[in-house]
Amino acid sequence: MSESNQPHSSPYLHMLAPLDLGFTTLKNRVLMGSMHVGLEEEKGGFAKLAAFYAARAKGGVGLIVTGGISPNIAGWVAPFAGRMSSSRHAKKHQVITDAVHAEGGKICMQILHSGRYGYHPLNVSASAVKSPITPFKPKSLSTRGVYKTINDYAQCAVYAQSAGYDGVEIMGSEGYLINQFFCERTNFRDDEFGGSLQNRARLAIETVKQTRAEVGPNFIIIYRLSMLDLVEGGAPWDEVVYLAKAIEAAGATLINTGIGWHESRVPTIATSVPRAAFTWITQRMKSEVTIPLITTNRINTPEVAEQVLADGHADMVSMARPFLADPDFVAKAMRNQSDQINTCIACNQACLDHAFEQKRASCLVNPQACYETELIFKTVGQAKKLAVIGAGPAGLAFATYAAQRGHDVHLYEQSSAIGGQFNYAKQVPGKEEFYETLRYYARMIEVLGVQLHLNTRVDAEALAGQGFVEVIMATGIKPRDLTIPGHDHPKVMSYIDVLRDHKPVGQKVAVIGAGGIGFDVSEYLVEHENLTTNLDKWLTHWGIDKNYTAAGSLTEKHITPTTREVYLLQRKTSKVGKGLGKTTGWIHRTSLAHHQVKMMNGVSYEKIDDAGLHIMVGAEYQILDVDHVIVCAGQEPLRELETQLLALDIPLHIIGGAYEAGELDAKRAIRQGAELAAKI
Repeated sequence: MSESNQPHSSPYLHMLAPLDLGFTTLKNRVLMGSMHVGLEEEKGGFAKLAAFYAARAKGGVGLIVTGGISPNIAGWVAPFAGRMSSSRHAKKHQVITDAVHAEGGKICMQILHSGRYGYHPLNVSASAVKSPITPFKPKSLSTRGVYKTINDYAQCAVYAQSAGYDGVEIMGSEGYLINQFFCERTNFRDDEFGGSLQNRARLAIETVKQTRAEVGPNFIIIYRLSMLDLVEGGAPWDEVVYLAKAIEAAGATLINTGIGWHESRVPTIATSVPRAAFTWITQRMKSEVTIPLITTNRINTPEVAEQVLADGHADMVSMARPFLADPDFVAKAMRNQSDQINTCIACNQACLDHAFEQKRASCLVNPQACYETELIFKTVGQAKKLAVIGAGPAGLAFATYAAQRGHDVHLYEQSSAIGGQFNYAKQVPGKEEFYETLRYYARMIEVLGVQLHLNTRVDAEALAGQGFVEVIMATGIKPRDLTIPGHDHPKVMSYIDVLRDHKPVGQKVAVIGAGGIGFDVSEYLVEHENLTTNLDKWLTHWGIDKNYTAAGSLTEKHITPTTREVYLLQRKTSKVGKGLGKTTGWIHRTSLAHHQVKMMNGVSYEKIDDAGLHIMVGAEYQILDVDHVIVCAGQEPLRELETQLLALDIPLHIIGGAYEAGELDAKRAIRQGAELAAKI
């Protein structure tokens, strides 16, 4: 370790302190949490996984936990998903453990039995109770089947040990099998695994006990304990404490914090959740057990991690998606370069949404995540002078990656700030994390020597004779105009008028277009306070009882009512918001429902006049008496410069919204910019 990397020079003394586990020591208090990224099932996926985890080990993380691997076929998340039940399976994993160890890292394999969450007809559970988020009703495990499952867990750990893993994490939270046995919500058994607390806890305890007996004393066993179920019929606090103490006695090395079941209707990791929103529950558990506790959820900067540890909320912090966003998170913190960390904005668009769609996960702000062997930024032998027009997400991604490779990059932006459409998104309540992406790009422009030209509207004439070898047009989009009678009425505004120009908006509003922008504008209009910076109000808003007086820690929601009357309208007859992200769309719909936003589908727009917005819904004619009509009806590529730039006879590349408008898709724009930069 070079002197510049010494932890003593860093302000993150708690985060970077080693953690002695007795038989082994972790070099810092940062755990890379488990994520299923889809490479587990891809052809050649293990080599890609090895590169993915090795990059994070090289980046200095103290301990890595893999995505969930099933101990048997019934526990599969989906058909042919990752499984560890033979020496043949174990042998495939050795490339991963070897790669991590070669970079000085440690890695545990998560053992996950999905139970009734299994997306296949062979799934099993404590009782034959169907999950609301999967189509298959589970079979109730026989008593003999439960004992076989316990043995499968232990044998899975043995195979993981033979594969070179430093330990395992036994997944006992998030509503998976062990959680299903523990909670009365899903356990209606009358054998030794149902009924009393002792019986419902037996699967968890015996699994840890038998696993410890099989792997011996010098192997890490993390138990992921559901400390907040956040569902009706969840565990009360005294039962959670009972299980934690029993798990410690059974031989666990560490206890990790699990928050919420997947079917819970409370957001737990989306961008609208306050940072470190649930560390208080880990702190509460610290007085009950003596083994180290790991806390988790929405910890995305070294400053937040350090504060959590300094305040005594936990012994270790788990961050999963922040290591998709930046594999060098810890190394940068050690070098006092937290301003150079590419911060996770908790958007879920390229990670969790992809995972639930059976696609390979990646990261909106870091398209290289899970593509380490495919998207490579090699230093160029011959630098090119490149002009980039537009400093939105696509232009920023291209400019920084191209400069990283060694090109001479000039970035032109007609406004006074970088960011493009991100400057609108960051103003939406619950999307404040988008500021972090712009902070990161602004810093990278400085570090990498990109020549930034703000307040500069360029054209072909301005670029001619400047020595540019290639031009990249990332000019973004323009809002699509409304074409109905009255489209130019004073009541009509675009989302640009609202989010960029902050024009005053009346108390009665119709929003035309229920895509992502329509939802953003609606939330902007009805949310009166920023709940992401007021944890207690946020918990109250979503009905989370910090005193844990009720099972599952749920209580009545307290919503601050809005003073605006908002209609959110769409032409499509499908459910309003159906096209939103799979893991976050329900949060946006629920948030608007909290504020009595009237969401209407199958709407055709007739005209706008002094009386308001005239619409047809089916065969019914209505007039919405509104003060303003805000148009969020899509975008068109902004390509005004294309013809004259082509006349320069210099290679022209078009990326981002200028290439394809669609929804405002920053994920696609940043990936396009990165892929072009990798090959130019």
